[in-house]
Amino acid sequence: MDVGLTHVALTVRDAEASRRFYERYAGMQVVHRRSEDGAAVLWLSDRTRPFVVVLIERDPPDPPLGGWQHLGVSLAGRDEVDRLAARARAEGHLVSEPLDHGEPVGYVAVLRDPDGHQVELSHGQEVGLVVASADGQRSRTEA
Repeated sequence: MDVGLTHVALTVRDAEASRRFYERYAGMQVVHRRSEDGAAVLWLSDRTRPFVVVLIERDPPDPPLGGWQHLGVSLAGRDEVDRLAARARAEGHLVSEPLDHGEPVGYVAVLRDPDGHQVELSHGQEVGLVVASADGQRSRTEA
């Protein structure tokens, strides 16, 4: 059985259009597909951990993630952020150009998917280090 945070679910107008976006910009692929009342439901994963983005087809979709709300995708290098930001710019998905925000945020660009949900592409975020550090602090305080 799964334990912990396993997914985030987004409603989308066209699940296949959204699938193509997340494959192209987040390296995700479909790991589960079904239909509910004639509407597509897709689970997408980058296969790095047991976590999926669930796309639920609805017309119209619920309001999109916007403002500070977003999905965060960490990439292998700044050049990858730049490459995907250039592609997103050309395809009309870029919200904000790549910018280095320093530690712990790193180098970040923001995109908008076909339904307006925001996706942050980053390099150099320290989520793993912060979590490991918090785990170490908890172990020391529990001892």
